Amino acid sequence: MGIFSRMGDIINSNLNAMIDKAENPEKIARLIIQEMEDTLVEVRTDAARNIAERKELSRKSDSYREKAGEWAAKAELALSKEREDLARGALQAKQQAEKMADVVEKEISILDDAVAKADGDLNKLQSKLDEAKAKHKALMMRTGVAKGQIRMRTVINDNKVEDALARYERMERKVDELEAHVEAFDLGSGGDSLESQFAQLEADDVIEEELAALKASMSKKAKK
Repeated sequence: MGIFSRMGDIINSNLNAMIDKAENPEKIARLIIQEMEDTLVEVRTDAARNIAERKELSRKSDSYREKAGEWAAKAELALSKEREDLARGALQAKQQAEKMADVVEKEISILDDAVAKADGDLNKLQSKLDEAKAKHKALMMRTGVAKGQIRMRTVINDNKVEDALARYERMERKVDELEAHVEAFDLGSGGDSLESQFAQLEADDVIEEELAALKASMSKKAKK
């Protein structure tokens, strides 16, 4: 089972459970991102383990190849000493060491394929994860804008706002009425009334009499 198949099974299982519970899309998106991040960690851990094991197997392969070389040298030495029996045994040990080296190298090849595949899968998954995060960020921004617009529309269409504005208009009308009453007191004050005119005439007569008396008094004083 590949990385994406395994991750798909996990995500689909969780998504189906969330959909059955009618969970919101934001939670589903976060779940997918979390599953992808967890899978990245898991695959990297497996790859690191395979790389470490390959190094160990590589050392074993080198050791077997080195032993095969040593047995080959011993076979030559035995033949030089006319000991075919020992040379035969040395060659058998050499073959056994070479077989073990071949087995180990096959295991190394399998690990190399696994690491290469993991590297490709990691690149694809990282790319998908970056894409998912970017889409999730854009989705959250759009969600925030939409929620803000909904709040604004709700406030605009709320009857409480209309009631408040209506009350404000009623207050304005009351203030207009009060100002109108003040202005009404000043009506007719632009000219003198009939009574005020007669009162003014009487005041003028008194002043003229006092003025005449003052002139007469001053004239008598001047003659003396």
